[in-house]
Amino acid sequence: MYLNSATIVGFVGADPEQRQARNNGAKFTVLSVATQRSWKNAQDEWSSKTEWHRICIFRPRLAEYVLQSIKKGSHVLIEGSLISSTYEKANGKGKKAATAKITSWSIRADVVRKLDRGEPEPEAITSTAQASDEAPETTERAPF
Repeated sequence: MYLNSATIVGFVGADPEQRQARNNGAKFTVLSVATQRSWKNAQDEWSSKTEWHRICIFRPRLAEYVLQSIKKGSHVLIEGSLISSTYEKANGKGKKAATAKITSWSIRADVVRKLDRGEPEPEAITSTAQASDEAPETTERAPF
């Protein structure tokens, strides 16, 4: 049995963008989400590091929900799976230029839930509705 699952809670760094795949022309939405990790260092002082996550949304109804409802600064919960992309980049010039293989990681979202307080949450779409891409299922707001 295998498991590829990712769950993050963070803040959106920029408004979502709609893009188009080169190979088949399919439209998808890209979202950038920041998470932060804090710890005490050897000197007993607090340190922190921000990680940026690229979120790709391929399901049409979920992508549309994200484009309409999620904005820069939104607090979001993302559930999905890790996907890798590998491409070759020219490294140098001339006939004997080497190429470097570059692998990047992103999260393919199945669930995007807005966690902002004080704003009414529009109808959220979960992975159960994604399978058929038909009637979306609403989710309750978190009590916190």
